[in-house]
Amino acid sequence: MIFTIAGKELKALFASPLAWVVLTVVQVIVGYAFLRRLDDFLRLQSQLMQMASPPGATELVAAPTFAAAAVVLLFAVPILAMRLIAEERRNQTMVLLMSAPVSMSEIVVGKFLGVTAFLLVVVLLTALMPLSLAAGTRLDYGLLAGLAAGLALLAASFAAVSLFVSCLTVHPVAAAIGAFAALLGMMLTGEATSEGLRARGWHLAAELAQVFSPVKNFEPFGKGMLDSYAIACAVLLIVAFLALAIRQLEAARLRG
Repeated sequence: MIFTIAGKELKALFASPLAWVVLTVVQVIVGYAFLRRLDDFLRLQSQLMQMASPPGATELVAAPTFAAAAVVLLFAVPILAMRLIAEERRNQTMVLLMSAPVSMSEIVVGKFLGVTAFLLVVVLLTALMPLSLAAGTRLDYGLLAGLAAGLALLAASFAAVSLFVSCLTVHPVAAAIGAFAALLGMMLTGEATSEGLRARGWHLAAELAQVFSPVKNFEPFGKGMLDSYAIACAVLLIVAFLALAIRQLEAARLRG
């Protein structure tokens, strides 16, 4: 049943003009960032040739492109996920889902997988940009794969947070604004909180604070490191917000 719900959400996204507009805008912005970095890389060729171990196109073009995509997703994901639950409640179709022989866990996980599958299209299109340079230059495919994996985890983290916020209101626009505010707050306060706790000697609490900083969890991938702790933090963040969304829907069903 989870994959049935996920398929329905994915089809609804591809049938939505808003989703196509968001996808187009994301690709235009990321494509512009890619072309700017590529132009800078080509202009620096004479200087790079004089270095003993010069950075390649993956470090100077692909990594900044994925970083730009991460920033754009901060705005795009709340817009894509705002309708997941809020619109169902506004249109009063959530009652049908709750009365169907499916659990709240299946509904939440199905909707999460649906929007995440759509976001993986964004990750794939972003990865195809530096891959288009493979015929003309040498790429670090390990770093490129790590960047793609990190962006996918970041997108999934954003989707989980946005899905939970969508459970709190019946207004999709309010859900989008609330999700963006939550993600921005996590980005701005996550590292500051971690540094403050570490300064007080609370190292364990400082490490745990990284769980609620999705952008911080993406940073190791941008440096070419496959950080298992960052992966664990991202997965834990996703699970935590999906659990909160399930709990919120269960409470709403009990209230009738």
